Amino acid sequence: MQFDLVSPERRLASMEATSVLIPGTEGDLTVMADHAPTISTLRPGILKVEGAEAADYVVTGGFAEINAAGVTVLAEMAVPVAEAGGDMLDGILDGARAAVGKAEGAAKDIADKQLADLEALKAAIA
Repeated sequence: MQFDLVSPERRLASMEATSVLIPGTEGDLTVMADHAPTISTLRPGILKVEGAEAADYVVTGGFAEINAAGVTVLAEMAVPVAEAGGDMLDGILDGARAAVGKAEGAAKDIADKQLADLEALKAAIA
């Protein structure tokens, strides 16, 4: 199946894949050829691509559009795991902590979840 990963800065990947593990907001999901059409939002995590080329990417959010022919991920921010350093994640965590401090009500719950996901992502990479 076709896999494409795009962030606002650049196209990170366009390749054939046998499966893609997506960190969805409702839980992780694995996409394979002939998957039912689905759209999922992303949570911060590691997106894993398997196929002739295996690749792992850090994503902070966005959307995945899935259909029988493949999957397209439109990420808020995405970088290969090898390029994801502690300084980059620390900057993102600082922004998330500031957002938690300003948020109220339901927005605070969302900001708290985002911060927890980012902290788990940093621990997974470290």
